[in-house]
Amino acid sequence: MKVALSGILLGICFLTSANAQQNEKKATPVRFEKKQIASESNESVAVFDVNNDGKPDLVSGEFWYKGPEFFDRFYIGEVKRHGEYWDDFATIPMDVNGDGNMDFITGGWFNKSLIWRENPGNNGPWKDHLIDETGNVETARAWDIDNDGFPEIVPNNPNLPFKFYKLERDKSGKATGTFTKIQVAEKQDHGVGFGDVNGDGRGDFIISTGWLEAPKDVLKDKWIAHNDFKLGTASVPILVVDVNGDKKNDIIVGQAHSYGLDWYEQITKAGKIDWIKHVIDPFNSQFHSMEWVDLDNDGKNELVTGKRYRAHNGNDPGEKDLVGLYYFQWNGESFVKQVISHGTYGVGKGIGVYFSTADLHGSGRKDIIVAGKDGLYVFFNQGNN
Repeated sequence: MKVALSGILLGICFLTSANAQQNEKKATPVRFEKKQIASESNESVAVFDVNNDGKPDLVSGEFWYKGPEFFDRFYIGEVKRHGEYWDDFATIPMDVNGDGNMDFITGGWFNKSLIWRENPGNNGPWKDHLIDETGNVETARAWDIDNDGFPEIVPNNPNLPFKFYKLERDKSGKATGTFTKIQVAEKQDHGVGFGDVNGDGRGDFIISTGWLEAPKDVLKDKWIAHNDFKLGTASVPILVVDVNGDKKNDIIVGQAHSYGLDWYEQITKAGKIDWIKHVIDPFNSQFHSMEWVDLDNDGKNELVTGKRYRAHNGNDPGEKDLVGLYYFQWNGESFVKQVISHGTYGVGKGIGVYFSTADLHGSGRKDIIVAGKDGLYVFFNQGNN
């Protein structure tokens, strides 16, 4: 009995040691190499192949930067400046006119419009095309609303009608360069997300006052409002993801203009959807944008976010706090914070309103590309081995 017990104890020790080693390996932070690309103060950046050479380029503000070095840059066209802001609050890659060259969609707070900028296929200036006079565009995102395999454009228009724009295509699926507007609700506040909340296979919208349930025909039928929560000055996007692996999508939201980063666990209460709020990071402010992406190649996504530097030009709570870029790992019980960049202006790095993740050099790892009033940077993912 003593021998058997010793053997069991020894086995437990080995298992405990092995599990500890696995957990230690899993918890090893991903290392990043920081590289400044430009000192421009635009707040949006995208990654796509501008010149069709098979290599990803960076597009931000008035310029695109040729990959893989991102040293040579080429003029796109004028972006007007208003005080500290450049009127360019998104960079959504999309071949709008179907000519084989990747264009992009952006919007302006001050010009109150959504536009697309046409890639000329050479190094000449890009032509601007008006999509719609939407009202103030704080930023925008692209999601496949109608499940046809092509994304729609969703502007964030605080205090204005909530709508999205569908790029029309011909019978062959080729983009035509024209958009159709679909209104979802009479008003939206700050923040928007998209994902299947109720598990019916259709994506629903999240706004700061609740979620909008998708009808069977999302282009024609009425969306159903569920005023389940109040998220405040919510991030763009609000993430709709299954955090705890219970097969129900939860919500992750940052406060874009105040302190706080939280997730809302979806539960069933009295046969209806209900939510439990969990705090992720209450100590930092201006979590204006975020991404849900696998940084360490373990098959599980991490939450990437940070502080938007000078979001309201010094007038938000926490504006003078240190700047940071972080990722958060779910450990099965809570989120664990890992610092990518943190410090004073010029040392730490903020996130702007629209950042990107992409494998820039074929490493098999996702890099992080971040614009903002504190410059344009790439954080090259070096792995965690």
